[in-house]
Amino acid sequence: MNDVLAGIRVLDFGRYIAGPYCAALLADLGADVIRVERRGGGEDRWVAPVGQDGVGAMFLVMNRNKRAMTLDPSTPRGREIVRKLVATADVVVANLPPEVLRGLALDLDSLRRVKPDIILTTVTAFGAGGPWSHKHGFDGIGQVMCGSAYLTGTPEQPMRASVAWVDCGTASLAAFGTLAALMARQQTGRGQKVEGALLRTAVAFNNPTLVEQQVIRPDRVATLNRGQTSAPSDLFRTRDGWIIAYAIGGPMFARWARLMGDEHWLTDPRFKDDAARGDHGAIISERMSRWTAERTTEAALAELEKSNIPAGPLYSPQRALEDPHIRAAGLLADTDYPGLRRPAPLAPTPVELSETPGRFRHRAPVLGEHTEAILAELGYGADEIRTLRAEKVI
Repeated sequence: MNDVLAGIRVLDFGRYIAGPYCAALLADLGADVIRVERRGGGEDRWVAPVGQDGVGAMFLVMNRNKRAMTLDPSTPRGREIVRKLVATADVVVANLPPEVLRGLALDLDSLRRVKPDIILTTVTAFGAGGPWSHKHGFDGIGQVMCGSAYLTGTPEQPMRASVAWVDCGTASLAAFGTLAALMARQQTGRGQKVEGALLRTAVAFNNPTLVEQQVIRPDRVATLNRGQTSAPSDLFRTRDGWIIAYAIGGPMFARWARLMGDEHWLTDPRFKDDAARGDHGAIISERMSRWTAERTTEAALAELEKSNIPAGPLYSPQRALEDPHIRAAGLLADTDYPGLRRPAPLAPTPVELSETPGRFRHRAPVLGEHTEAILAELGYGADEIRTLRAEKVI
């Protein structure tokens, strides 16, 4: 088994999710990723603390397979170390505002003066070219500005998703762009800038809704968990929990109607196609709710599966951890980390390659764990490293 990115070095100046997760995906594929962190640790190291030293759950996920060093790049000697690192690198990942990139000499022009074929992968909140391009932002801003949160919850109470899908989607697309840039460099010998943006991702992922709105103006409003373009499509309460179930397309709806004992609905014009069923989804959800209320979750799922209707149970995070399929399919891997009371269940690379799969090589680094080893690779001796530490450069 070969690591497809073996021999590629990535410098990760990222923070929070979009930059670090992009770099983690590259590390999964074998790149040597060096996370460059502030001397006291970046702010994202401590989000949702789970370890004795305060290390956060987010950090453990976003920084697996990386080495880490501490550095103050604003000092003259820190800048010198950055230049030496860049000279050895293929990719720099930095989800930092453009003015910060320029201030740290991490903008494309500055990087090219050190390494002409470098690839710079950046993530911004709003993307270039608009009046908000200079603003900072987080995942939820993308969710609310693309129309997604408006259609989630109720008209009185819009809701964002608690899962950071905008951040993770942007990170994945940035990794995709970085791979494309590495392929292009093989062909042309030139590096380039890869730029993702949270709002760009959010708008792209919600694009079908925006197409529908502009073309036919349905002016949809939020309907809690009920889908609006087919039915049934909702969360339903059972005797001992909740399930989600869908029927999309005529054949699936026909199987559902027979399961409910309502075959006469197959000739009802209110339910003639997906669009019509979505328009009358409240009626269908009410019928399905009466059916599920009479059954346990296990019994309801078994009957739906027999009719080949997609469905699944609503899990708490704890139930997700305990699910037999999630464990058997290897969707989580228990990983030890210093100071944790229990192993951290980390999700491996969320795409499988049959010949060159992503893999865990090592846990996320403790603060500054590899600083001395990385500096030694750059030619710094033990005395110089001690001096850098005394001068608070590292």
